[in-house]
Amino acid sequence: MLTRGPSSTAGVNKAPFLTPDVVVVGAGPVGLAIAWRCAQRGLRVVVRDPAPGSGASHVAAGMLAPVAEAYFGERELTGLLTESAARWPGFAAELTEATGADIGYRTEGTLMVGLTADDLAEARRLWAYQQGLGLPVTALRPSQLREREPALAPRVRGGALAATDHQVDPRRLVPALRLAAERAGAVLVPEPVRNLAHVAARVTVVAAGCGAAALTGLPVRPVKGQVLRLRAPDGGAPGFRHVIRGYADGEHVYLVPRDTGEVVVGATVEERSDVDVSAGAVLRLLRAAVDLLPELAEYDLVETIAGLRPGTPDNAPILGPLPERPGVLAATGHHRHGIVLTPVTADLITGLVTGDAPTEPLLEPFRPQRFHPGPATRVDDADGRGAAGGADGSAQSRSAWSERSRSAWSERSRSAGSAQSREDDRWN
Repeated sequence: MLTRGPSSTAGVNKAPFLTPDVVVVGAGPVGLAIAWRCAQRGLRVVVRDPAPGSGASHVAAGMLAPVAEAYFGERELTGLLTESAARWPGFAAELTEATGADIGYRTEGTLMVGLTADDLAEARRLWAYQQGLGLPVTALRPSQLREREPALAPRVRGGALAATDHQVDPRRLVPALRLAAERAGAVLVPEPVRNLAHVAARVTVVAAGCGAAALTGLPVRPVKGQVLRLRAPDGGAPGFRHVIRGYADGEHVYLVPRDTGEVVVGATVEERSDVDVSAGAVLRLLRAAVDLLPELAEYDLVETIAGLRPGTPDNAPILGPLPERPGVLAATGHHRHGIVLTPVTADLITGLVTGDAPTEPLLEPFRPQRFHPGPATRVDDADGRGAAGGADGSAQSRSAWSERSRSAWSERSRSAGSAQSREDDRWN
């Protein structure tokens, strides 16, 4: 077990002549959050990354959307998403207190809409599934949608509100996490890691996104996403407040407003490994965006960019010790959910590092062993810490979803509903 008393000063962990307790490979939001949590425990932490924050998070929109992104066949993943989203308010407040940084955390909620009758039928099928899981999805008529967002196109046929789906700005989040980790005592080394055998640490955490495949052999593949950034005219705020996710003539698009005047429009999902931006993708995204919010045609197009999400065969993250390599922990494969899963991933991985939570039920379905068929195993690190392995944790995970996550989300839904009622008074 790796354990130290909480550090009283930032300098206590900065002993370059000592072997680090933890080396985190990757300085995206997940890696930096793990480094912050471990450093808060008084561990000596080093983060290795030649270009911090330059990966998928630099492209990401920052939607915290476990409800809107609860898809068929991903029940266990939905449980993890809802648990992590429930931790986001406290996580954001703690990060802001530690750094003084505004990370763009906003709680207006998400509107999910369909432009045509066919779009609405497709969307309603998914909303019914989400409601069946007990998630807070409130159907809205077109008039109710436009009460909340008058800028929506008159053609929009209907929609729903996911009041507990929030947002954060990843381009503000990553620098804040880096500052928090360094203030807690973590040391950032701007160098790549090409071979884990060359890493000297008691525990190594691989949070390298798509780069985890080459380092670990895990089935992590790049999934390309193209994203646009617009800016409201005259430097003003966008003409809408909610995140809008919609179907427009069969094209799925999301629109994320920032208080800086920026609007993020995305995103393609392509089984490709290049980061080129195509004219066709820009055309499709802009057409769908303007179909839903016509005023966007007057906005400036300020950025076109593509990034690579770290995907896995089952679209779920890979979390925990590698089989037969218990000193190496994976924290990768988050695909399109890296931002929303940052708090829970940091907590779970830190619990494994310190030995506080080696058999956390929430973790079981996402361990690396699910890609290595065989009986459940038990592995121990150099300090004798145990961590239960194996992929047979689905029943425990469902129990955790039904009891803990559902309870947390019921409370969030009640709070969001009260806030929405107060917000509605402004429009009536």
